[in-house]
Amino acid sequence: MSRTVVVHPTADVLAAAAAARLITALTDIQADGRVPAVALTGGGVGTATLAAVAASPARASVDWRRVDIYWGDERFVPVDDDDRNEKQARKALLDGLDVDPARVRAMAAADGPFGAEVDAAAMAYAAELARRDAPLDIVLLGMGPEGHVASVFPDSDAVRSHATVVAVRNCPKPPPTRISLTLPAIRSAAEVWLLVAGDAKADAVAAALGGADQVSAPAAGAVGRERTLWLIDRAAASRLAAAPTPL
Repeated sequence: MSRTVVVHPTADVLAAAAAARLITALTDIQADGRVPAVALTGGGVGTATLAAVAASPARASVDWRRVDIYWGDERFVPVDDDDRNEKQARKALLDGLDVDPARVRAMAAADGPFGAEVDAAAMAYAAELARRDAPLDIVLLGMGPEGHVASVFPDSDAVRSHATVVAVRNCPKPPPTRISLTLPAIRSAAEVWLLVAGDAKADAVAAALGGADQVSAPAAGAVGRERTLWLIDRAAASRLAAAPTPL
């Protein structure tokens, strides 16, 4: 497994570059005759990346009806709540694409088929992932200022879980109830891309890349089987002991 750190000058450039990488990666996988599977993320940079994909003329190189779309985590709120990662992704990108609805595999909402039973919703998503005959190709992740990824927070039950998908309660960041892939599930993906911007994330970037343990900095445990790609802006890289050369 290789780890690559790429520093971009600003968050906007980061989002545009990540979008270009994603389009190329999906196109290459389809050129090999496979249906790519990507797990999307929310947050500022994650949503900006999806919007940059939508704005790129190169998006037409991807057959979007042959892309399996998952999520790394979801806020367990009603389906039309603005906090939903799914809603943000649909607005930024998916609603403007000719996707196959059967291939868009969102996590259940609090007013969905499982009602308020978040554990049942998590188990259903684990079963959804288990139905795949291959691992995810790319998992996109943001990172919080304390080092959380997806909804796996430091020193939590989720960070210690060996399951695939977990229900998360009492999150330190609202909304408090969520569904999340675990670190073992994330590590089963071929590639993990962490999209991180801003000075507020700089200490956590330095910790995760500097050898911190995953219980205190979950981002340190978010690695892909084949490649781990840190796409960060200059501000997020500012506390690295030896910062990579900016693009």
